[in-house]
Amino acid sequence: MTKFLVDAQLPRRLALAMRELGFDVLHTLDLPNGNRTSDAELNLISLDEQRVVITKDADFVESFLLQGAPYKLLLLSTGNIDNTELLTLFAANIAQLAAMFETYAYVELDRDEMIAHQ
Repeated sequence: MTKFLVDAQLPRRLALAMRELGFDVLHTLDLPNGNRTSDAELNLISLDEQRVVITKDADFVESFLLQGAPYKLLLLSTGNIDNTELLTLFAANIAQLAAMFETYAYVELDRDEMIAHQ
């Protein structure tokens, strides 16, 4: 099963909602350094535990493309989105997203579509 790691700029409620759906999910607040956990540390955790990093931070795209870290990446390209809308978007798409990570290592999700990057 796909495991996830939710970055600090996303709400903890996202991780909790995903757990309720049966996914293995950590939020940065679950880590020893909490939201102060560096991107480099998140990349290491992602690689060590084979977790998909969920983020809005484009720095992870650069790191993924140049260094192969994190393990896998879900980039949210939704722009400003309220938490309720974000949770609704995930609830509607999480099964398909998890399935995409069986084949792809980098997926982008916006308000209207999912884009699998080669």
